[in-house]
Amino acid sequence: MNDRENPVLCYVTDRRNLSVPAGGSAESSLVAKIAPLAAAGVDWVQLREKDLSGRGLAAVTREAVARRSAARIIVNDRLDVAISEGAGGVHLGESGLPVAEVVRWAGSRFSIRSRGDFLIGASCHSQEGAKAAASDGADYIFFGPVFATPSKAQFGGPQGVKKLAAVCNAVSVPVIAIGGITLKNAVECIAAGAAGIAAIRLFQDANDPAQIVSSLKKLRR
Repeated sequence: MNDRENPVLCYVTDRRNLSVPAGGSAESSLVAKIAPLAAAGVDWVQLREKDLSGRGLAAVTREAVARRSAARIIVNDRLDVAISEGAGGVHLGESGLPVAEVVRWAGSRFSIRSRGDFLIGASCHSQEGAKAAASDGADYIFFGPVFATPSKAQFGGPQGVKKLAAVCNAVSVPVIAIGGITLKNAVECIAAGAAGIAAIRLFQDANDPAQIVSSLKKLRR
């Protein structure tokens, strides 16, 4: 991933903020939202549906994997669901499963790490946390919030581009910028050394996903 010329683009899902047609469900609306974004060229889709039951998340993951086009489906926190439904990775929160344990368990039970087709990522909100996650074997790191955003308010104020750059320089694994990312400020994140950007609203609220993705793909590290 570090050798990519184009940035990694990750759509982070939030079905609670999707329009649901009469007779439909938020889960079906989410699956319907993923398809055009994946077709437009989003690289990863992180299923961040923390309030879904294991069965519900498994069903959404199964549908997302089936319709993903070329996008990698990454499941938030639930390693069991990611494995059982054939997802392309698991993303761990700072207060969730320890990175080192997941890396060790996944490698010993499924030989996933040797195949290189399953990513283990981690959310970090400090340089120390990022260095620890990288040392423990994380394949990539989400760092943020870089800019102000309601979805990341619980993690404090925005970290800023300078802290993002410091984290990018401190670890050898790819760093994905998250938090308040827009089409305008994404270039600052890439210039700071980020390997890509992750966002909810930037992708989920896009009237023209292909145009958004095309514009972001033109950014160069």
